[in-house]
Amino acid sequence: MKLNYHHLYHFWQVARSGHLTRTAETLHISQSALSHQIRQLEERLGQPLFVREGRQLRLSEAGRLAFDYADAIFRQGEELTALFAEGGHAHREVIRVGAVATLSRNFQEEFLRPLLDREDLELGLQSGGLDELLRRLSAHRLDVVLANQSVRGDDQHPWRSQRLARQPVSIIGATRLGPLAPFPEGVAGRGLIVPGPESSVRHAFDRLCEVHRLSPTIIAEVDDMALMRLLARDTAHLAVMPPVVVRDELRAGTLTDFGALPGVFEEFYAITIRRRFESPLLKQLLEQSSELLLQ
Repeated sequence: MKLNYHHLYHFWQVARSGHLTRTAETLHISQSALSHQIRQLEERLGQPLFVREGRQLRLSEAGRLAFDYADAIFRQGEELTALFAEGGHAHREVIRVGAVATLSRNFQEEFLRPLLDREDLELGLQSGGLDELLRRLSAHRLDVVLANQSVRGDDQHPWRSQRLARQPVSIIGATRLGPLAPFPEGVAGRGLIVPGPESSVRHAFDRLCEVHRLSPTIIAEVDDMALMRLLARDTAHLAVMPPVVVRDELRAGTLTDFGALPGVFEEFYAITIRRRFESPLLKQLLEQSSELLLQ
């Protein structure tokens, strides 16, 4: 019996959304009919394609493989349709990038820079918490997640973490504050703006303070790097952050890097999922040098 591509298309749509009911509404068919089609496809392939997690569906190992084939088939079909509809101009490839909300916007921009002037592709950019972004990655709704921590994959979640860059974290403050002594003397009695308690940078900074028996004056705990940049620029307090966050202000001279904190680093990771078909454009992004990403 031949493969029913109608059933395969509906499987592809469910896999992309992760929700049976939502997909049925989008396709204007009943949920029971859609479930029946998925079961028929599973019977034809001899493998379960989904694992149910609460109200959501997660692809099984066989489902991930089937999705890769279906994704290639139907995306090429969309490109073929667009090719004729647009008078011979190929459909643009889509790269979907997620980034944790605490990640430097400057770093994200440098990561995407090789693609920013391309008119033959479309960038989908999403921001959020790491757990939610990983769920979207597992559902093939994202191609890569940018994060400041690595994750460990397993058979159920075949994530791969690749470290893109590593930068020392510094004491950053307004240039008008004048020269400061090196750490720890330079921060004694100064108000500090630091990352939130869940940050790996914060953990390393706290350990460093313990080693030097320093009790820092914490003015604010900030997870949003964009907000931390503004507070460092517009107040008389010092901020604990990687220099890439305030690259433009450092170049303009409004902020000063008062020195790297020994043993405190920010690491930048790209998290992907093992797929049979790898995007050449995504591969290009992942092969960039750390020097370019942090410039």
